[in-house]
Amino acid sequence: MNIFKNLYNYRELLKTSVKKEIRGKYKNSFLGVIWSFLNPLLQILVYAIVFPLIMKNNEKSYVAFLCCGLIPWTFFSTTITRSAFTLIENGNIIKKVYFPREILPISICISEGVNFLISTIIIVAFVLFEGIGLTKYILFYPLIFIIQFLLVLAISFIVSAVTVYIRDLQHLIGVALQLLFYATPIVYNANTIEGTGFEWILNINPMTYIIGAYRDMFYNQVMPDVRSLLVLGAILIVVCIIGYMIFNKLQKGFAEEL
Repeated sequence: MNIFKNLYNYRELLKTSVKKEIRGKYKNSFLGVIWSFLNPLLQILVYAIVFPLIMKNNEKSYVAFLCCGLIPWTFFSTTITRSAFTLIENGNIIKKVYFPREILPISICISEGVNFLISTIIIVAFVLFEGIGLTKYILFYPLIFIIQFLLVLAISFIVSAVTVYIRDLQHLIGVALQLLFYATPIVYNANTIEGTGFEWILNINPMTYIIGAYRDMFYNQVMPDVRSLLVLGAILIVVCIIGYMIFNKLQKGFAEEL
């Protein structure tokens, strides 16, 4: 419960940190927050050209299909990458001023979560443009978002703390995310993996269930697998607690290491 007490006592600092992260991401940029739309759109453009034409992907309304996977993935990968650097980037402040260190990775998660919420407009736009439309299942969006937020928060606690002691982890994370990208059904349908012997990789990957839920809700227009989501959510709450415990244990040496 100490984390909630700290966050409440330093809530103004948390708000300020989140605002700084959101504004600072596109500081001195001519287009500013518009990049929240342009970045995912450019990625979608590349994959929408490469996979249907070169890889002969025949998925119906492929751009809408791709949006449902690529935009949630961008939220996940960007948050993890930025969290790995956040304590090192703020090393001078950590050494001079006391504040709950967990505010730094949490503010990254919240700011990227806000960017993701904005980027969801792109998914809605393509779903409507492709003539798929929206259904009542969009009501599951908050549940899926919360579960994904728990996932990125748990990982952010761990990578931000461990990177202080093992700087090479920053580079390993980039490689791991590239591998995980192709181990997640983002640019392809999970059904295409059946019978290949690699199904177990998707089954142990939490992003498989999260992206599958977004895709069911927006693209397939069916109810997401709520049971699997709730089980995953319960597991991630435990993982989040473990992640914070690791962070809390390692933060005692942050000032010396930084």
